[in-house]
Amino acid sequence: MQDDLTLVVGGMRLSGWDSIRVTAGIERCPNEFDITMTERFAGELAGASTVVNAGDACDVLLGDDVVIRGYLDRFIPTINAGQHAIQAAGRGRCQDLVDCAAEWPGGQITASSALGVAQKLCEPYALSATCLGDAGGPIPLMVLNNGETAFEIIERVCRYSALLAYEGPDGNLVLSQVGTAKAASGFQQGVNVTSASCAFSADQQFSEYLVVRMSMDVLQDAGDAGNTVETVTNPNIKRHRRRVIVSEGGDMGSDVAKQRALWECSRRWGRAAQLRLTTDSWRDSSGKLYTPNTLVDIDIPFLKIVKRSWLISEVTYRRDAEGTAADLVIMPPEAFAPEPILLQQGPAELGQQ
Repeated sequence: MQDDLTLVVGGMRLSGWDSIRVTAGIERCPNEFDITMTERFAGELAGASTVVNAGDACDVLLGDDVVIRGYLDRFIPTINAGQHAIQAAGRGRCQDLVDCAAEWPGGQITASSALGVAQKLCEPYALSATCLGDAGGPIPLMVLNNGETAFEIIERVCRYSALLAYEGPDGNLVLSQVGTAKAASGFQQGVNVTSASCAFSADQQFSEYLVVRMSMDVLQDAGDAGNTVETVTNPNIKRHRRRVIVSEGGDMGSDVAKQRALWECSRRWGRAAQLRLTTDSWRDSSGKLYTPNTLVDIDIPFLKIVKRSWLISEVTYRRDAEGTAADLVIMPPEAFAPEPILLQQGPAELGQQ
């Protein structure tokens, strides 16, 4: 049976959409959808136009799988001499973290992990947060700024702890390191790759990363001599290119600055290759939807990517006049990992010659 999208809203189940776009990713929050239906028979859409309202809670299903649990941001019924149509667009429940102000008693965070911070910031908006793996150590003392959204703070503490923060299909927040689960099937040139392009880049990589931990001795008069500097080098960049980063850790010890330098170097190395790929199915060979933070095998010799296991960063399920397709953004896992695991391998390992 062919997959279809069902929108469950206002006590109704609406399917048979003409245009479908549902996007989920590990570097976007919340997930979102935009769908359109044209009336085929007189009065077919009358019930939906009457019952459904912007702001309603809704579920979006692809087949039997819930992919977004959230709210209807916009509902647009249209009428003209030739047809009636409705358009529905919305986002997952984590939209409240992104749109709304952070609420934290006292406005000061102390002795809490990234997960603890996320859970407390989720509470006012009836959301939960879970961490798939180690949530890291305590976050240094933080004072919240007036006007900051909850997700701005969550994203900052997660970046400090080398974690990803994204929305799960149930609408709640997920914190995670790079995923290790692999899809049952990947993408192979001449088999299931409709189109693909890969951007190999060097402009955002550096040969040397200096992370400066600023001294708390405000009375010292020795210039920057009181600062602690941690250095990480990237042997893949042959000419001298230095980048200096001020550690968010404050006066928390050189291990914090070192971790920050390793994370920055690894992330930039992984992002030196970004694959954008379109395939003709939403699901792998086992029938599971392609989902973010999942490894997939890639074999596209024309793009110099041969037998690699890379990570899905973002997926858009779509259906329109051109048919059913999934658009994916895929990168090496090092683009998201907290450790520079493969730094000693040269650019040829990314498919560059």
